[in-house]
Amino acid sequence: MTAVETGTAAPLRLIIVGSGIAGLYGAVLAADGGAAVTLLTKGVLSQSNTGFAQGGISAVLGAGEAAPGDSVEAHIADTLEAGAGHCDPAAVRVLCTEANGDIARLESLGLVFDTDASSGARALGLEAAHSAARILHVGGDATGAAISSTLIDAVLSRAGGAGPGPDGQASPRPGDAGTITVLEHAFMMELTTTTRVNGVRYLWEEAEHRMEADAVLLATGGSGEMFENTTNPDVATGDGLAAAWRAGAVVKDAEFFQFHPTALVVPGSFMISEAVRGAGAVLRDDSGYRFMPDYHADAELAPRDVVARSIALHLSVTGAGTEGCVYLDATGVEAEQGAGYLAARFPGIDAAVRRFGFDWTREFLPVLPAAHYWMGGVATDLHGRTSLPGLFAAGEVACTGVHGANRLASNSLLEGLVFARRSVTAVLTDSSDETGPDAEFRSYPGCDPESLPAVHALPPLRALQAEVRPLPIFDVLDLRRLMSSCAGVLRDGTGLELAAKQLDSWMAASDSKPEIAAQAGQPDQKDLERRNLLTAAGLLVAAARRRSGSLGAHYRSDSFEQQPVVQACRPTIARIKESSSS
Repeated sequence: MTAVETGTAAPLRLIIVGSGIAGLYGAVLAADGGAAVTLLTKGVLSQSNTGFAQGGISAVLGAGEAAPGDSVEAHIADTLEAGAGHCDPAAVRVLCTEANGDIARLESLGLVFDTDASSGARALGLEAAHSAARILHVGGDATGAAISSTLIDAVLSRAGGAGPGPDGQASPRPGDAGTITVLEHAFMMELTTTTRVNGVRYLWEEAEHRMEADAVLLATGGSGEMFENTTNPDVATGDGLAAAWRAGAVVKDAEFFQFHPTALVVPGSFMISEAVRGAGAVLRDDSGYRFMPDYHADAELAPRDVVARSIALHLSVTGAGTEGCVYLDATGVEAEQGAGYLAARFPGIDAAVRRFGFDWTREFLPVLPAAHYWMGGVATDLHGRTSLPGLFAAGEVACTGVHGANRLASNSLLEGLVFARRSVTAVLTDSSDETGPDAEFRSYPGCDPESLPAVHALPPLRALQAEVRPLPIFDVLDLRRLMSSCAGVLRDGTGLELAAKQLDSWMAASDSKPEIAAQAGQPDQKDLERRNLLTAAGLLVAAARRRSGSLGAHYRSDSFEQQPVVQACRPTIARIKESSSS
């Protein structure tokens, strides 16, 4: 879609919401493509999951640079296997075959990956469920922060001002072609629509604003804040997913939420990277017993969902229950590699664990699984198009089909790059994006999305509310406890039913909140975030109830068999029906 095709002399206007890897990279590429970009982020530019990514970014490099025996086909196979038969093979192929080009683009923007001291080539690490070393790092375990910093510099070098709108008021307007207008502390309230998505409503500088655009790209990240323990920053409240859902977008595979197996048992659930286990660290229980070989042949290097679930099951078997934890033992790595290895290889983790009072060269680290990454999200095609014309999505908020039922370690940063670029290309070149991925979804045998129940207001369960505490204004802490106990690593039908009943009660009680806030004046961002978390939780629980069998990160303890492949390959799709009230 170009200025000529839109029939105007003005540049194409693109709003990007979110400042993780997908949002920042997409903004740079769109500006370089001649668009007038407005980048909204609810915090500062550096506040995102990207900045917390320690493990690295996966990619099979070119001939002579990849690890011996590694190949794009092997990366594809590993991704498909980790995804438990639920990945979209076409999306996985796109991800793995196009990785090298986006890695090169990052380097052209100034990112310098770690190199091997002896060869000078880019150093390649091994992580769980990868069959070869193909993980690129920066600063040992500071990959995400380095990528974020590089992209922020690139965004700011293209930044235009947030000048007054045409009405002379304080509402910002898009800048010139090839520039990026950055609005920090700008909270998206809703998508605006006509026959297509045409802009956003947002809070900025203590006032509500509207901005129109030719397209909107959601890159808002995930929703880890709906669980008690999460590796996500506190901005991860499902805002993009909830706004897209309210606008009528298709949401796909919401039951698949990945829990990182090794989050330190401290306030904030500091994540201990998968790369630590890749370097040789092992998991032990209270007695010092190494238990992972009892649960999977690959032990600590099994896929994340397997390791997280094995920890939960082992705690249950040993009687430790929800109050216990397991221990990550990296002392053997330090002993084998020599004094100072852990600090040199993982400087960020080393500094953090010491700050929390641990000497991991000599003692075990207490760890538990923590909510980490949502594989489900706003359904997109291979070019980031959602089911709503004018709306695109990339990064964790999107469900491209790459991750299937369980994400392969270090594929998320790569997905953010590849599909942000593809989304921007579609925005800039499509003469019409009136078609979304609906036709593709209808091709799944026996899966008619129109026949699935609307989940915007969760299925009414008021006849079963005897066990539900009435909370006129629900507390987020209660939501987190509910989701962690009923829809966490281990699930069953009874717990999911209880969660659905309580969520329905809260949703019904909060239905009048937006109107009340509007009557009182300025909408409250915290109230809006709570409602977004409630919507996200409702979508996850509704999808989890519909999938009665276990698959990948969705483990039903009341189902002892994995779903047959023909069922596993069907996505769980939800949309608001035309007759649904909003």
